[in-house]
Amino acid sequence: MVSKAVAKYVHALHQKKYRLRHGAFLVEGGKSVLELLSSTLLTERLFVTAEFAAKISPFPPQVPVEVLSAEELTRLGTLATNQTALAVARLPQESPLPTVPGLLLALDEVRDPGNLGTLIRLADWYGLPGVVCSDTCADPWSPKTVAATMGSFTRVPVWQRDLPQWLASLPPEMPVYGADLHGDNVHHLRLQPQGVLVMGSESHGLTPAVEQCLTKRLHIPGRGQAESLNVAISAAILLDNFFRAG
Repeated sequence: MVSKAVAKYVHALHQKKYRLRHGAFLVEGGKSVLELLSSTLLTERLFVTAEFAAKISPFPPQVPVEVLSAEELTRLGTLATNQTALAVARLPQESPLPTVPGLLLALDEVRDPGNLGTLIRLADWYGLPGVVCSDTCADPWSPKTVAATMGSFTRVPVWQRDLPQWLASLPPEMPVYGADLHGDNVHHLRLQPQGVLVMGSESHGLTPAVEQCLTKRLHIPGRGQAESLNVAISAAILLDNFFRAG
């Protein structure tokens, strides 16, 4: 049985202000917890069901572990049901933004945590050095975002910045790409995976201040009647063109 003090602490981490105050976040579900335990991120506390406990024996040294019923575990977290595990992890120390050539993904007001998590997962798939989020994006460390990364939260650095200010500070020779209905057909270009690819929210696109920082506008041609593409789908198509062989 979890103590009232511990339960209160875990419940507090459902909210961003307490995640920032305590420097900790929640990781829910067996796959994500196993990814956490095999990463360099610090695990502060672990809650598991008896069935799941057998999969992570021996337990990590110096990490408090409590074995709970699935009902108790579910009450602690945010998932509708949780029959495996929940962990409290320490927020990682922010690493310096990379200065070596490569392609960074930047996100402008992507407020849906599911989309944000999927975009972080895409960055992991394509081996990007990290993701830069505007300070108006969803919280990268919310339980829904972490779950949507499918474990990629352990491998992809994330920075939160005033995006127009950060983009304006980049070297003038660094290309800044963005999606635009009036941009160049991405399928007709030979793109190199260097610079910054900026993606905006599905409903509003890029904010004017961010749009002014673009040096190259890219268009994904379509043939049907759909009004728009999901931001994560658009990012996947564009990223694939950056890494296309030949």
